[in-house]
Amino acid sequence: MKGSILVKAFIVGVLIVFFASCDRDINEIGSNIVGDDHFGLNVAQFDVNAYNQDLGPVQTNDLSLNQFGYYNNPVFGKTKASFVSQVALAVTNPTFYTPVIDSVYLYVPYFSTFQSTDTDSGDSTYKLDSIQGSGKIKLSIYESTKMLEDYDASTGFQQPQKYYSNQKSVFDTYHSANRLNNDNSNVYDHTVTAPDYSQNDQFVFSPKQIKFYKNGSDGNPDYTNVRTRLAPGLFVNLDKTFFTSKIMQAPSGKLFNNNVFKEYFRGLYFNVEEASGSESQGTLAMMNFSRGVITIVYKDQVSSTDTTITRKEMTINLSGHSVNLLENDNTYPGYVTPNPTQGDNRLFLKGGNGSMAVIDLFNGEKNSNNADLNKMRNENWMINEANLTFSIDKDAMTGAPEPNRVYLYDLTNRRPLIDLYTDISTSASTSKFNKQIFGGILMDDNEKIVNKANGERGTKYKIRITNYLRMLVKNGLNTDPLKDSTNVRLGLVITENISNSANVYLQSPFSTNSPAPLNGTGTQLSKYIPQMSVINPLGTILYGSNPSVPSNKRLKLEIYYTKPN
Repeated sequence: MKGSILVKAFIVGVLIVFFASCDRDINEIGSNIVGDDHFGLNVAQFDVNAYNQDLGPVQTNDLSLNQFGYYNNPVFGKTKASFVSQVALAVTNPTFYTPVIDSVYLYVPYFSTFQSTDTDSGDSTYKLDSIQGSGKIKLSIYESTKMLEDYDASTGFQQPQKYYSNQKSVFDTYHSANRLNNDNSNVYDHTVTAPDYSQNDQFVFSPKQIKFYKNGSDGNPDYTNVRTRLAPGLFVNLDKTFFTSKIMQAPSGKLFNNNVFKEYFRGLYFNVEEASGSESQGTLAMMNFSRGVITIVYKDQVSSTDTTITRKEMTINLSGHSVNLLENDNTYPGYVTPNPTQGDNRLFLKGGNGSMAVIDLFNGEKNSNNADLNKMRNENWMINEANLTFSIDKDAMTGAPEPNRVYLYDLTNRRPLIDLYTDISTSASTSKFNKQIFGGILMDDNEKIVNKANGERGTKYKIRITNYLRMLVKNGLNTDPLKDSTNVRLGLVITENISNSANVYLQSPFSTNSPAPLNGTGTQLSKYIPQMSVINPLGTILYGSNPSVPSNKRLKLEIYYTKPN
């Protein structure tokens, strides 16, 4: 009986500890629920120092996605985004006998959403995603004659080669004389017989499905019999004479393996300019060129002993190294001399080789040196929630597309904040909206996520740094990124995907010593920028921290807390 009582007492004790633990966890989790009304909590606001930082040229080789096209943003000016890619044989060391090329085409799928399929024709309709503008561009595709190196010779081939957004002039001097997309037929409508320039001088990002037809008994395409359908994409015919010479008549051994082939055929250069008549608009898309293929359709005999002529295909992939080349006219007023002492009145965030904001909390002082942090610590504040809310200058952003998200990160150590690490929330609609508790997503005045597809406009971006502030108050220095409580300088950028925290290099690092070195002495340089900021072409204008900004718009740190009785 005594043993039974002891067991029951142990179980009760375990349950008490369990529910106490659950209560503590619920309180902490509840502090991060979006839309919490903060009933019964104390609130405090603290000034924040935030100022602009021009980025200059950024590393753009081997990005996971690329900007491509020409676009005139009504606020941030014109951007031209060209592209260079290596190519690789899908099957190496092919055997040819008496090949004759029928056609060569390049296909890179766009980001698109399937809409519906016509039950009679079998044709499907799509809506293009990740695209800005609706005008035409001038597209010229050339053979690139510049080798994209694996390693940097200036480092004794010890470091990977880096290429930057401002190196277009280099690639302009290393390409074939004639462009490869010189076909002026209409690739979407075979009934159009007049010259059509939608593959080159008047290139259009078309949402149309791409169709291939089977041949009839006369050997010509039977336009009533569809062989294959492809989702919308960059689809152009390429020069058959060039590929006959380059591939079918390649010198012995040049197609033996891809190491040799990449030296022989160094890649393609996609040069973008404004199209005649579309200088004020154009279109710029996000694209994944690594999904691109060149398909060579040709006729050849079956084998060395079987001379029967048959249809064959050969595939060349757009794989290997790549470089995104960005040209901006930078007409927006973000490139002003920043005010790191009092903060700027507007913060100009621009993706690509644009600009970011640098943010200091608590005057950029060490934990032990700051009166506000010491007060929180001495009074044993229990931080329920801490936010930075960035208000959009709606008048300045009139007519300009708004980024879906901004990203706040540890600029000092070039890594995410603890609040991003610990946020496991996911979105049912898109992974780009994961980690909603951490935030940074475009919202309206009611803190509802904006549906841009319905024409809604945003008013703010809200970022929760609750756990980061808790660690500052605890003041327990630790090298573990999940436990580090050192006050750091923060960076704010546009982002394409919050789940990717990889960094790329800045060609010219900037000093983060102004207004004073944070948590130490000596020169501190920021050499990196989040890769997802480079990929995103958009920008936004936010109200800053300067005292001249109206109080209801000014950037502040807002803290909800309780104190023990």
